[in-house]
Order: sequence, then C-alpha cells, then structure tokens
Amino acid sequence: MIWVTADVDGNKYKEPFSKGIMSRSLNVADIGIERAHDIASDIETNLIKNNITEISSTELADVVLNHLNSVDPKIAKKYKNWRSLRTSKKPLIILIGGASGVGTSSMAFELANRLRLKNLISTDMIREVMRKIVSKELSPVIHKSSFDAYESIRTPSIRIDSVIEGYISHVDVVNVGIEAIIERSVKEGISTIIEGVHIVPGFIKDELIEDNNIIMFTLTVDDEEAHKQRFYSRCRQPWVKRSLERYMENFGTIRKTQNFLVKQAEIHNTPVINNEDINETIDIMIEDILEKFGGVDNVEQES
Repeated sequence: MIWVTADVDGNKYKEPFSKGIMSRSLNVADIGIERAHDIASDIETNLIKNNITEISSTELADVVLNHLNSVDPKIAKKYKNWRSLRTSKKPLIILIGGASGVGTSSMAFELANRLRLKNLISTDMIREVMRKIVSKELSPVIHKSSFDAYESIRTPSIRIDSVIEGYISHVDVVNVGIEAIIERSVKEGISTIIEGVHIVPGFIKDELIEDNNIIMFTLTVDDEEAHKQRFYSRCRQPWVKRSLERYMENFGTIRKTQNFLVKQAEIHNTPVINNEDINETIDIMIEDILEKFGGVDNVEQES
C-alpha cells in the first residue's frame, strides 16, 4: 500500500493513495474520466515499480505534473493551475448571474462538483432571509420576484424602463446580503459559489471583486424558444411549486432583464456564456477559472 502524507497545522497526517480521488482531480483538466483513471493507474504503477510506499502530497503533485508533461503539456498546465487553486492562500469565490430560467442553479451545482467546492449559496435564499427582516411596507420590491418587482415601485422613473428600474431596486436590496457573504468568505478563507438573478456586473463594490480569486460569469439563453423550454422542464418537476403560467405571463420582462444583464457584463468585462449545452458551459467556466487562478500567489496546503 502507498501512503500519502501531509502536514496540517504542524501535525503529520497520512492516507492511502486513491486512484479514484486522483482521477477526479485530473478530470478538472478536462481529459475525461476514463483517461484520468488510466493516468492515475499509470502513476500508481510507477510508484510501486520504484518501491515507494510513502510519499508527501507535495512530492506526489510533482510526480503527477512530470507525468502529465510527458503525456500532454496542455493538460499539465491545467493541472498546475488546478493545484494553484487548491493550495492558494486565498479562497476561490465564483459569482454566477443570469435571468430567471437560464440555469444558474444547475451550473453552480455542476461546477461545485467538478471543483470539489462545498459552499453553494443561492441569492434567492438570501432574498428569503431578507424578506423576514425587511417588512413589505418598508421595501415592497423585495417581496416581489426580480421580473415583476416594477409593480411595487411607488414612483416610477421617467428616465429608464420601469421593468429595469424594478429589477435594479430588487437587486440593490439583495446585493447587501451578497456583499456580506463575499466579505465573510474572504475573511474566513472559505471558497464559495454564489448564484442567482441578483448577481449583476457593476453592482458589487469594486474593492470586493478586484482580485483574480473572485470570478464572475453571466449566463444567458440566447434563443427565446430554448429559454421557454427551460421553464417547461423546470415546472414539470413534482417538487417545484412555481407556476409555469406566471413565468410565461412575465416572459417578456424576463428577457428584458437578460438584455440588461448582458449590457452590464459588456460594460464591466464580465464573461457572457450562452448556456445552450451544460458540458460546454462548465468547460468554458473551468477553463477561465484555472487560467485566472494560475497567477494567484499560493502555498502548499493540501493534496
């Protein structure tokens, strides 16, 4: 048996070498589960051939990197960036925004699985907490959905579209909670994914997102019929309590919020991804994350 050792807070720990765990780590480099397993098996075979029964996590990472360089330098670079992400002194904070129905929740869940992140927060949940704190009389927009918040504006502005004004007012309130979570995550060093319709480029304070360990994406569904189909699929699920009819009645306003989000993303240089294919979207996001995190200062912390 091969043991992998690591120092955690001055204490030495060891665990058995696992091809399964290594395969999942390698798969972040987008090489496929089968190929990742084959590479992990080759590495285990070489360790046994060299009579290695105990190896530190740092030494093992070097062995993996050298092996990948001999297989494919591009894969090696992705793995190196993945190691930078896993061992960084800074937490990874991913913000995923998009209009209702574009799939921010699904993408956040898939991304958390691929990157092995445990903390996943929906802005809808933040909104629900704030609804308990802020009365309907004090802030009527927070007690509406993002796409019909304009119905609660007491004095509509003549400068901008009322739908967008309502959406902005809605986002402004929830944004207080989003910024608090980002601040807490940075302070405690907790990697987190925050997703939802309230993640809007340009609304979060610049000083909170200026580092390259905080990454924002805006998802869209460009094709209107495909966007509608997302709502049909969502509302067919037995546990979903939301009404398809309500979404369809407000589909035009939902598309307006998407157009606004895209314009904000373009202004603030935030990646916009047309979420037609789940796997393609995840690959684009991971590629961007690993590329940006490749330059983050890091120290070895875990295997």
